[in-house]
Amino acid sequence: MRILHTMLRVGDLERSLDFYTRIIGMKLLRRHDYPDGKFTLAFVGFGPEDTHPALELTYNWGVEKYELGTAYGHVALGVSDIHGTCEAIRQAGGKVVREPGPMKHGTTVIAFVEDPDGYKVELIQKDR
Repeated sequence: MRILHTMLRVGDLERSLDFYTRIIGMKLLRRHDYPDGKFTLAFVGFGPEDTHPALELTYNWGVEKYELGTAYGHVALGVSDIHGTCEAIRQAGGKVVREPGPMKHGTTVIAFVEDPDGYKVELIQKDR
């Protein structure tokens, strides 16, 4: 078994696709409209779905906002240069909500950015 994808409901699919592709650097893997169900699914990721997990962005037509609740945490991405990545995200118009630094009670260097719907994306400094 392996994780295939994680689904996030989004209020503006084009805005979310811009964030995850242009700002974060993922690729649009596939997209399909379901007119009978009035929703669109778009899958983004860093590689082919047969070898890499993806994010499924679900846009329910006409729904512009969701309550995130208290159970959801974040999506985590490993990066080789956390400071450079945060700066590139900031320069591209992304929102860094926690600057790079050690995690509480630990030494791992992390940062957080926020997507257009308020979902948190954790960046984790990884050795190359």
